[in-house]
Amino acid sequence: MIFHIEILRQKNIASDPYRQRMTVEATDPKMTVATLLKALNADPELKDDSGNRVDEIKWECSCLQKKCGACAMRINGKPRLACDVKLGEFKKGEIVLEPLRKFPVIADLIVDRSVMLDNLKAITLWLEKEANHTKKGEDIAYEASRCLQCGCCLEVCPNYLSGDSFFSAAAFVPAARILSELPKKEQAQIIGNYKSHVYQGCGKSLSCRDICPAQIDIEQMLVNSNAVAVWKRYFK
Repeated sequence: MIFHIEILRQKNIASDPYRQRMTVEATDPKMTVATLLKALNADPELKDDSGNRVDEIKWECSCLQKKCGACAMRINGKPRLACDVKLGEFKKGEIVLEPLRKFPVIADLIVDRSVMLDNLKAITLWLEKEANHTKKGEDIAYEASRCLQCGCCLEVCPNYLSGDSFFSAAAFVPAARILSELPKKEQAQIIGNYKSHVYQGCGKSLSCRDICPAQIDIEQMLVNSNAVAVWKRYFK
């Protein structure tokens, strides 16, 4: 099958973006976008549709098994993991690859997602001593631990803007894990941060629920965290 691939490219953070279009042939519909990118970079003679040489396409990958979230990008306008999208999905043969829009672009499809780690630090999401294990808490902690920190949820969230005080699902999913394990007397600081950076900014559109590549029950994570941080204390 013939595929027409358009990539939004940018040499570095200071350069202007441009689009490069190329036409390639692939015979295996189970081949992923990640595998295709590897194949394109392995071809030193690859040229675009204008006859220009295609320089190495910059993108990130690690596990290629939907476990790390490194290869997140916009694929035909939707944030997805390149290792989880098969060529068989593109019936018309049109593939458009773009970097995530809510993060600074480093080069081509690579973006700087360090803001997500900074946000977790700002909420103080860590344990300083042994966790308080319960059966319910373990279930919530396990579900929350599957978060890949890929950034897809931030990409579709209508309430998230880089640099704003709302941290989105990439923060409240890990928060659900910590709040489920911390003793009540040690929750005060995290709860205060949670209210400021999650509860007060979330419009509950749950667009993050539909886009999560790990298929985490994000609605349940939000309900649990809000219950611990807000509603139980409000009614008490």
